[in-house]
Amino acid sequence: MSAGRLIAVVGPSGVGKDSVMRALVAAKPGMHLVRRVITRPSEAGGEDFEGVTEGEFAARDGAGAFALSWPAHGLHYGIPRAVEQVLAEGHDAVVNLSRAVLPRAQARFPGLVVISLTADAGTLAERLAARGREDREEIARRLARATFALPDGIDAVEIDNTGPLDDTVDCILAHLMPAKV
Repeated sequence: MSAGRLIAVVGPSGVGKDSVMRALVAAKPGMHLVRRVITRPSEAGGEDFEGVTEGEFAARDGAGAFALSWPAHGLHYGIPRAVEQVLAEGHDAVVNLSRAVLPRAQARFPGLVVISLTADAGTLAERLAARGREDREEIARRLARATFALPDGIDAVEIDNTGPLDDTVDCILAHLMPAKV
């Protein structure tokens, strides 16, 4: 059995990463959705994540509980080591990663696939406002970061997620499972 692939979904805040990942897992049996550990209260909403305190995160990180961890937006994020077993069992795993951690992810997970989601600025602004987690100033900061490039050496498949979710998922699946010739 060959190892599974870690599929990193990246893109600006509000692009729909979590919705795309849930739909992708629903469309591809056997694919695993990685649940991140974040130093944010669990009731903050959005993605399904494990909320922990800064102290608990630091203790877990120090004990080697994460395959990857990084700071972003004033929070800390961790990918539990359990993903290694999922991949070893031959299952693909999809995870929301920060663009800045991609070089480490690429070094850590051979065969990493990076899906870079995009959407126009108006769509991003509407989605950020609708989720209700950020005030106007934070939305403006997130929109300003929306055009940041991926780190050097990272190859990604760029997918526009402005339209229907099903279209986005179909594009990703076509890339992940190209037709046999």
